[in-house]
Amino acid sequence: MKLRLYHVDAFTDRLFSGNPAGVMVLKRPLPARLMQAIAAENNMSETAFVVPGRKTFAIRWFTPETEVDLCGHATLASAHVLFEQLGHPSDRIVFRSRRSGVLTATRKGGEIVLDFPADKLRMVAAPAGLVKALGRRPKEVWRGRTDLLCLFGSQGDIERMRPDFWALAKIRARGVMVTAKGQRTDFVSRFFGPRVGVPEDPVTGSAHTTLTVFWARRLGKTKLRALQLSRRGGRLGCTLVGDRVWIAGKAKTFLVGTIELDGVGVK
Repeated sequence: MKLRLYHVDAFTDRLFSGNPAGVMVLKRPLPARLMQAIAAENNMSETAFVVPGRKTFAIRWFTPETEVDLCGHATLASAHVLFEQLGHPSDRIVFRSRRSGVLTATRKGGEIVLDFPADKLRMVAAPAGLVKALGRRPKEVWRGRTDLLCLFGSQGDIERMRPDFWALAKIRARGVMVTAKGQRTDFVSRFFGPRVGVPEDPVTGSAHTTLTVFWARRLGKTKLRALQLSRRGGRLGCTLVGDRVWIAGKAKTFLVGTIELDGVGVK
């Protein structure tokens, strides 16, 4: 069996930046163990598997080690493939995730705008080992549905951070995001997910469902400009709309290839 694989750089308008994602648009679902094996072989932070339905597209996301509840950059990449490579006939795509519900992607002014559920946050004490793993003490720690948000005093704190990934992997959260007010943007962040096989994610769309809620309240505004300070870097436009977050970005196709699955026992 041969399957098409798209490699897309998401949340960027140029290649070799943003966050790489694998996208596979399938005629029918694959077994979860095979999707996990493909994602591990791709070795990108996430691979999205998309199955067209009558009016919507089922979507699932896998890191090299596990399935995740929500992934922004691989959803953006999937919408980009459907729009630019496969000729989706309208400017709106509706995805359905069994873990995160209905998600939409809309083409607007050269960008793709994702409509995701807003996270719910509560302030917590720093878990044991967090300060040592990050190498510095956050001013505040907040817990969302799956991740921790750690607030620091300046953009420089975020830029200079050199976390201990082995220690971070012991923290009970999908990932740990660190954030501060930006110098030229509303806020900056980095995202560490060694517990799910992603030591540092280049640009994390799903984390901005948490970051947008946090900074909208902190800054008293609903439209925000964000910069993720990974080596590859990524820029996002974020808007809080009730209990939803709109996340806008661009994407570029890097590679279109074929996966050979002959002999793996899947039909």
